[in-house]
Amino acid sequence: MTGRRYALLAGGGTAGHLQPAIAIAEALVDRGHDRATIEFVGSRRGQDRVSLEGRGFPVTLLPGRGIARSLRPAVLLRNLGAVLGLVAAGIQALGLVARRRPRVVVSVGGYASLAASAAAVLLGVPLVLVNVDAVPGAANRLLGRFARACAVGWDDTPLPRAVVTGTPVRPAIAAVRRQDEDRRAARAELGLPEDRPTVVVFGGSLGARRINAAVEGLAARWAGRHDRSIYHIVGRRDWEAVQASAAPGEGGVVVRVPYEDRMATAYTAADLVVSRAGAMTVAELSVAGVPAVLVPLPGAPGDHQTANARVLERAGGAVLLPDAECDADRLGDVLDGLLDDPAGLEARGSASRAVGHPDAAEAGARVVEVNARPGLRAAVAR
Repeated sequence: MTGRRYALLAGGGTAGHLQPAIAIAEALVDRGHDRATIEFVGSRRGQDRVSLEGRGFPVTLLPGRGIARSLRPAVLLRNLGAVLGLVAAGIQALGLVARRRPRVVVSVGGYASLAASAAAVLLGVPLVLVNVDAVPGAANRLLGRFARACAVGWDDTPLPRAVVTGTPVRPAIAAVRRQDEDRRAARAELGLPEDRPTVVVFGGSLGARRINAAVEGLAARWAGRHDRSIYHIVGRRDWEAVQASAAPGEGGVVVRVPYEDRMATAYTAADLVVSRAGAMTVAELSVAGVPAVLVPLPGAPGDHQTANARVLERAGGAVLLPDAECDADRLGDVLDGLLDDPAGLEARGSASRAVGHPDAAEAGARVVEVNARPGLRAAVAR
C-alpha cells in the first residue's frame, strides 16, 4: 500500500512492545484518523506479522535482531550478523520514512524501533517515544534525547520531556471487575472451586522455571488443605516436565494449564497473583486491581523488572520476592501471610488499582497528536 501516512509506529518483536502500539493505533482510529494512514514498522523476527494480521493497518517488516550482552565468541559472531541486519534495516527505514512522509513516528521500544526512529531523526520527522518499563531500555535511552515527548508508564521514569500516560492494556483487562459474584463465576469458568481463595500463577508464555518449581513444592505442602486453590499457568516450555513430576493426591488444590488466553478471567478469579514483573503484567495488575507477589526476572537489562515491581510495592499493591528466595517454603510463608488477612488483601488490590491507568491508550494517542507536525489535515480535537 502506497501513500502518505499520519503515523508510523515503530517497534515490536515482543508482545510487551507490540500490544501498547496496537492499543495506541486503535485509539488514534477512534479519534478519527484513517486506519490506512497508520503504518506499523516491525521486525521480521518475532510475532509482529501474526499479531498484526487482519487488523487493517499497513505493515512493513524490517530485518535485524537484538544484540546480546555477552563476550563469548559465538555470541560475538551472532552480534556481527545482528549489526549488519540493523544496517540493512536502517537503509530500508530511511527510504520508507522519506516515501511515507509521516506527520509523526512513534517508537514503542525494542531493537525493531531503532531503524525507523533514527530515520525520523535524520529526516526531521517528530518522534514520540512510548516507554512501558520503569527503567528505559537502551534504545529509548538513546532516542529519548531526540524525541519531542516520551509517553511513559510510571512517574519518575528517567527520560526527557516525559508525560505519564500509563501503559495501554487490552480492553478486556480494563473491564475486569472483582466483586464476589464475579470471582465465583470466573473460578467456575476456570474449573476451580468457587468458594476457595485462589492464587493465580504465571511466568509468561514460556513460563518461569524458578516460579514453577516453587509452586510445585507449594502444591505438595498444601495438598491436605481445603481452603486454597492454585491456578498454575505453567508455560509451554515446562509443561511436559511439570506434568511428569506433578504429585498425586493434591486434593483438588491445583489446576494446571500450559497457556491461558483468558487472562481477564484469571485476574477476576484471583485473590492473589504470583508472577514475573514485566511491564505489561504490572500494568495489567494495576488496572485490574489485583494484589500480587512479584518475582522479578534476574538479569533483565537494567534490572527493569525489579524497578517495575517496586512501583506496585511502594504503592502497597504487591510484595517483591527476589528470584533467589523464591522456593516453596518462602513463597508459601508469604502467601499464607497474605491470604490469612482478607481485609489486607482487599486493601492491596485497591492500592494497586489506584496507580493504574485504564485510559492509557487514549492518553498516549493525545500525546502523539499534540506532537505531530501539520500535514494531511488538521489534528482531531476531542
